[in-house]
Amino acid sequence: MDKTDISLLEQITDIQGETFEGAYNIRKNGKGVERKVTDNINIVTKKDVSGIDIYVKENTKFEIVHIPVIITESGLNDVVYNDFYIGKNANVYIIAGCGIHNDHHKDSQHDGIHRFFLEEGAKVKYIEKHYGEGTGTGKRILNPVTEVHLKKGSSLEMESTQIKGVDSTVRETRGVLEDDTNFIVTEKIMTHGMQSAKTIFEVELNGRNSSTKVTSRSVATENSIQQFQSKVTGNTECFGHVECDAIIKDEGKVIAIPEIIANNVNANLIHEAAIGKIAGDQLMKLMTLGLNEKEAEQAIIDGFLK
Repeated sequence: MDKTDISLLEQITDIQGETFEGAYNIRKNGKGVERKVTDNINIVTKKDVSGIDIYVKENTKFEIVHIPVIITESGLNDVVYNDFYIGKNANVYIIAGCGIHNDHHKDSQHDGIHRFFLEEGAKVKYIEKHYGEGTGTGKRILNPVTEVHLKKGSSLEMESTQIKGVDSTVRETRGVLEDDTNFIVTEKIMTHGMQSAKTIFEVELNGRNSSTKVTSRSVATENSIQQFQSKVTGNTECFGHVECDAIIKDEGKVIAIPEIIANNVNANLIHEAAIGKIAGDQLMKLMTLGLNEKEAEQAIIDGFLK
C-alpha cells in the first residue's frame, strides 16, 4: 500500500501506520488485498457474489475484526456483500468503513451491504466511518446498508460517522429483534457544499422485552441537504426511542420523517426531533472567552458531533 492508502485507513479505522490488531480484511478498488484470521475468527471469500463471510466462534471474548474498504480509482463502482455470523455468547468489536480518494472527473462509488446474524447472548460493537477526499470534480458516493438479526439475549451497538468529503449517501439500517435483545445506533453526519445525505432506519421489535435506541446528530451547512427517515414497529412488550437533533447553517436543509407503530398495548415507543440554528447565547459565551465568531461556531459544531 502507498501513502494515500495508509492515510485513508487511518481516517476510517483506529490504526496508525499499517498494523492491525486481531483479524482483518482490507479491500482496495474492488478486490481483497490483505487478510488475517485468528483461532476464533475466520474470514472466507464468497463464491457467488463479491464479498466475505466472517465467522466468530461461540464464547469468543473481546477480539477485534477490521474490514476497511479504500477506493483510489476514479470511475469505480464497487459493491460488496459482507455477512457476519456471531456465535453464542461471543463478545467482539467490528470496525468497518470506507475511504474514497478521487482526483479525477469520474464518480467513485462504494455500496457496502452488511448483514449481522447474532446467536443467543452474543454482543457486538460495530464502528463504521465514511470519508472522502481528492481534488477532482468526480463525486465520492457511499451507500451503506446494514441488516441486523438478533436472537434471544443478544445485543448490537452501532456507531456510524460520516467524517467529511462524501458528496452523496443513502444510509439504510434495518433490524429484526427477538426476546430480550437490544439494538443501539448512534449516527453523526456533517454535510457542506451541495452534498446530500439520507438516512433510512427501520426496526421491528418482535420479541418480548426487546429494545432499540437511535440517536442521530447532524450538521447541514452551505447548500447541503439531509433527510432522516425512521420507522419503529412494536409488536409486543418492548421499548423504542428515536432521537434526531440537527444544526443548520447558511442555506442548509434538514428533513425529519418519524414513524412509530404500536401493535401491542405494552409497546412503549418515543420519537423526538429538534432542528435549528446555533443559539446566539452559545456563541456569545464562547466569544467572551476570546474566540471569534467562526471559531465559536466550529467549537459548538465539534462538541455537538463529539
